Amino acid sequence: MTNFVYLTRERLKELENELLHLKTKGRDEVAQRIAEARSYGDLSENAEYDAAKEAQEMLEVKIRRLAEMLSRVRIVEPEKMPKDKVHILSNIKVKNLNNSKLVEYVIVSPEEADFEKNKLAATTPVGQAFIGKAIGDVIEIKVPAGVMKYEIIGIE
Repeated sequence: MTNFVYLTRERLKELENELLHLKTKGRDEVAQRIAEARSYGDLSENAEYDAAKEAQEMLEVKIRRLAEMLSRVRIVEPEKMPKDKVHILSNIKVKNLNNSKLVEYVIVSPEEADFEKNKLAATTPVGQAFIGKAIGDVIEIKVPAGVMKYEIIGIE
């Protein structure tokens, strides 16, 4: 996979700390759970052991995914980006012209997208439609529910 993950230095540091925590304390905690479950005896009918081994597998998957993502990071310094156009990590305020509601979004890498927190992936049709646009631009986006119309009100 060659898709870059665009992050600020601060977010990169947070993710590196999370990875370190998972590799150290996370693994230690799972190892303790496994050791405790082993002490209960027969492993063939030991639900605690099975649960601890499953937790270990899930932890290792999370570690691998996070490490792989961090290997593709490119640092973005939002303060050096132009303020007159939407770009990755832009905070934008838009008016939904279909219902007149104001919404704020942050344009992010797919790995950080979280619709509930109004973080839109730059690779989605909606995110792509905003990239490169300026304040005052009206964007029409075809979505499964129809056509969404937005006007860009602000860019930070």
